[in-house]
Amino acid sequence: MVQLTRIYTRGGDQGETSLADGARVPKHDLRVAAYGTVDEANSVIGIARLHTGSSAEGAEADAMLARIQNDLFDLGADLCTPHNPDPKMPPLRIVDAQVERLEREIDRMNAEIPPIRSFVLPGGSAASAHLHLARTVIRRAERLMTELAAAENVNPAAIRYANRLSDHLFVTARWLNDKGRTDVLWVPGANR
Repeated sequence: MVQLTRIYTRGGDQGETSLADGARVPKHDLRVAAYGTVDEANSVIGIARLHTGSSAEGAEADAMLARIQNDLFDLGADLCTPHNPDPKMPPLRIVDAQVERLEREIDRMNAEIPPIRSFVLPGGSAASAHLHLARTVIRRAERLMTELAAAENVNPAAIRYANRLSDHLFVTARWLNDKGRTDVLWVPGANR
């Protein structure tokens, strides 16, 4: 279990930080950028949760988002731990069961939403707008993760999780927009 007795250590004052294996890397390292962006997405989801409301759909969305926030700490731990073929202790890694849970939730919500007839603009309810923002942040994290994977070993389930999560956040945003009825739709060339 994590126990923090001091919040600041001064260890990063020279522009470096420690990975889970103790290696020191620059704070602008691609691995740090990836898990830092996952943390950013987690924070945006926290703001979205303030707006899910007390309806049955809102309570259910809040529960799903709470699980996702916990998963995002797992994802951050996964990304913070470089691959080691012979680790002293098994690292925390995203597993396929977490990806599959997202898929089940997406399918269940999407079954209640009419098909998309236009691109959906970020907006509608406050919760939906924040979830669209979280979706774009997790997409950025996914781009960083795939860039990292081009240079180093990255858990493939972690990349699948990020990819599926952006879909989940999109569907959850639509679901919280009165099951798509209050989505804001793109009208191509509307302002010419």
